[in-house]
Amino acid sequence: MWPVYIIVVAIAMVITGTINTMSMKWADKINATGYDGQVREFDHPVLQTVFMFLGEFSCFLVFQLLWWYFSRRPTQPNQVAEDEHELIKGNKEFNIFYFLPPATLDMCATSIMYLGLNLTYASSFQMLRGSVIVFTEILSMIFLERQFKAFRWAGIFVIIIGLATVGLSDFSEGQSGGSVAMDQVILGDILIVIAQVITATQMVYEEKFCIRLDAPPLKAVGCEGLFGLLFTVLLLYPLNNIHVPEPYQNNPNGTIEDLHQAYAQVRNKPLLLVPLLGNTLSIAFFNFTGITISKHKSATTRMVLDTLRTFFIWFISLFIHWQTFHILQLYGFVIIIVGMGVFNEVWWSIPMFKNRYGRNENTSNDDTRGLVNSQPADEPY
Repeated sequence: MWPVYIIVVAIAMVITGTINTMSMKWADKINATGYDGQVREFDHPVLQTVFMFLGEFSCFLVFQLLWWYFSRRPTQPNQVAEDEHELIKGNKEFNIFYFLPPATLDMCATSIMYLGLNLTYASSFQMLRGSVIVFTEILSMIFLERQFKAFRWAGIFVIIIGLATVGLSDFSEGQSGGSVAMDQVILGDILIVIAQVITATQMVYEEKFCIRLDAPPLKAVGCEGLFGLLFTVLLLYPLNNIHVPEPYQNNPNGTIEDLHQAYAQVRNKPLLLVPLLGNTLSIAFFNFTGITISKHKSATTRMVLDTLRTFFIWFISLFIHWQTFHILQLYGFVIIIVGMGVFNEVWWSIPMFKNRYGRNENTSNDDTRGLVNSQPADEPY
């Protein structure tokens, strides 16, 4: 059974992850007048990445404020000591450059996924994005020397089937329409898979070093945000001058990014600040809760929880008429929920299934932690 704190963190991860994706989609859908007087969609992925890393960096500032507050507060006999408070507990003296690699991986994966999404169908993106769970499992076995039981692999397989079913619904709607060359579709699919490998590498790296360094999640996310923010800001100038054809740009300058256009659109439609700031705040909470799950559970559990937010994104999109209902999508999400239940042994905690299949409580504790075995034991996941 998960501790109450981890359950709250897991719920917060799904909620803030949903808000993050929906806020980005909302910004993309807002039309605003640019400096050329024409109305265009707010298509500024690099600038949105800057806001994303700004949100992550804010976790570092929050950590410093909390540490300052708890260190100066007089400790009462019935109060938790400063070093033991859940939000700042852990090793505070680690080398921040340990989080340079995941920041670089995060930036690369985000950029590659955006490029791949522009080349292929949304359905393909949805299906292939689920492959991150498989890559995370494989890399966990290689680099963390972790062994997983067959039922966990079965759960992952069921989740992938569910994701594929959701993606196939787009094809049944006739989404392809022959408007995109097949070689572009194949290239886009390859890029998305590569991005999932990079994301899985980032997740496993974070899990290994969060446990090994006992880094407080707030400070860990803040360090990643600091490096990511520096890198992205340095890239803004060259990307503001690199000309590319459509559909890789949607601005008067014809470049990958156009800061002048972004400023003009925000000035002419201040409503854009709502999804941009929503993205910044939600990504801070989302990554903090994500690293907390990796630290106390595993990177694969984090990815499975991340998959769950797809259901809420789909439901909200239907409610606000951003997409139409298709029965295959409903089937797909039911399959995903079943797969998540298998992976996390939810079904065996229900008396009816427990009595029928006879699983005992020690089954989930047998997974080998490998390199992290020398650390204090985590809660069984």
